[in-house]
Amino acid sequence: MTQLRKRNAWYLCLLLPLAIACNDDNSGGPVETSTITVENVLDSRPLVQSGTFKGDGTPGLIFPDQSVSISFSAAKGEAVTFATMYGWSNDLFFAPANPGILVYDANGNPIEGDVSSQVKLWDNGTRINQAPGANVVHPGTADNQNIAAVAGMDAQGNDYLPASSLMQAMLAYNGNSTFTLTLKNISKGTANETPFSPGVWAISYIAGGQLLNAAPLYSAGQPTANGLTSIAEAGNNAPLYTYVQTITGIFTPLSPVLVVIYNGIDNPIYKLGENDRGEGLKDLAQKGNADILAAALKVKTGVKEVYVLPAPESKVLLPMINGGKGGMVTQAITYQKGDRIAIATMYGFSNDWFFASTGDGVDATTKGDISTTIALYNDGTAIDQFPGAGITQFNLAGTPLSESKHIEAVPNPNPFTTLPAIDKIISVKLQ
Repeated sequence: MTQLRKRNAWYLCLLLPLAIACNDDNSGGPVETSTITVENVLDSRPLVQSGTFKGDGTPGLIFPDQSVSISFSAAKGEAVTFATMYGWSNDLFFAPANPGILVYDANGNPIEGDVSSQVKLWDNGTRINQAPGANVVHPGTADNQNIAAVAGMDAQGNDYLPASSLMQAMLAYNGNSTFTLTLKNISKGTANETPFSPGVWAISYIAGGQLLNAAPLYSAGQPTANGLTSIAEAGNNAPLYTYVQTITGIFTPLSPVLVVIYNGIDNPIYKLGENDRGEGLKDLAQKGNADILAAALKVKTGVKEVYVLPAPESKVLLPMINGGKGGMVTQAITYQKGDRIAIATMYGFSNDWFFASTGDGVDATTKGDISTTIALYNDGTAIDQFPGAGITQFNLAGTPLSESKHIEAVPNPNPFTTLPAIDKIISVKLQ
């Protein structure tokens, strides 16, 4: 009789394959469906770094024979720019021509030495220029012109030496994508002796070979804006820096998302405190390539389904840019009671950081926003650099430098920057 009941139960399973997940002990229960949605919700910024500089004392003028230094990180194609007032003028300022001073050559080698020739003198266009010197009356007579280069003579016929004869700019490479730019006032004894004011500096992200903001401080041939006038007329760097801060922050794409459904095993993607297993997580964390890990997971005992979800057209999930919607992927999934779900995706502008489900993932029957179950990890397989400003970051045309450390959570703040909360970067929902 017992055997007959088992046989009848098996026949019933064959008749109802869509409603019942059939196995000998019926442990899985019914097959159910839901949809997983992963979205890049980062409200991105175009500048990777910015800051201020000033001389000693108050108000921080940089007098002849004095110098200041700016330290920063940069990737290939990125440039450092700055603005500081020609103090003994009505509204002139020093700055490199946009996009700034490139710090790597075409082969990705760091540039070092004298880069003074890239510094220019500019007229802010908001004041009639008097003869430069200590007796200039500030602020002077108002004007309404566009920003223009001063090439030997201003619009009022006053003479100027080349900017490189007044300011020396020296670039030094400190290793691991970090640089120091030293600006020295060499105007002493010249016909254009002048102090320099406190200034502002900035570096734009580069993505797809294009700088996200190639003119963060000024635009030649355009009206002055965003507080630059306060530097050019009065040497006050606070308004421009306040503006620059609003456009400095985080920008990163997310790689095609790996989703795995499993049962009866621990999270198969990684384990905190262990080294990378050599199954393909390194390729995901360093290069955004989830295919190798997906292939390895598909043959693991306990793994039921594996998906790799590229964004339409762009493949990577771009962040929100200028208020636009970020990249998003969706996938219909099937699961049974007891199944769990975990995901992984690369923090694109890093050396080997990846977002992944914490611990043992989430119960597959969960519904709603599960973004708080995601954390950011360091795979420990590549030396870290400033995210978005590293010469060896794969997605910035670099080759990662190998290291071997345990997988660990990325601290926040970290040695490079402060990140938004995880759920302000990546959104994961089950519906």
